[in-house]
Amino acid sequence: MASKPKVFAFEDVSKHDKAKDCWLILYGKVYDMTPFMYEHPGGVEALLSVTGKDATYDFEEIGHSNAAKEILDRHCIGNIDMSTVPKKRAHVAPQEALSSTSKIPEVGIKTLQVLAPVVIMGSALAIRHYTMEK
Repeated sequence: MASKPKVFAFEDVSKHDKAKDCWLILYGKVYDMTPFMYEHPGGVEALLSVTGKDATYDFEEIGHSNAAKEILDRHCIGNIDMSTVPKKRAHVAPQEALSSTSKIPEVGIKTLQVLAPVVIMGSALAIRHYTMEK
């Protein structure tokens, strides 16, 4: 008879967030990815960036192959108690983050997108006009 899988609390799993000790939460399970850290095609940083949360969405978003899912199966160490996992982190889209921290207002950026080519073309025409032989 197979033994019952170990159930981990989020607090315990989230402590394993280093390259030499990395656990991930995916599909309601806990995976010890430490032995795979330096073999991961996306690099160590990719795995470390999804510690401390349920990384299922991130894993699916990348579009991992069946071979990747088989590798994942070999590293399963138990289940996660989903009631201990915090609700999803608030996600700030990259454009929203840029807009909120940028010193140039959005209208200014659009103006520059139109104005920059006009200035470049005007400069080129002026140079051509003054450098032509008369």
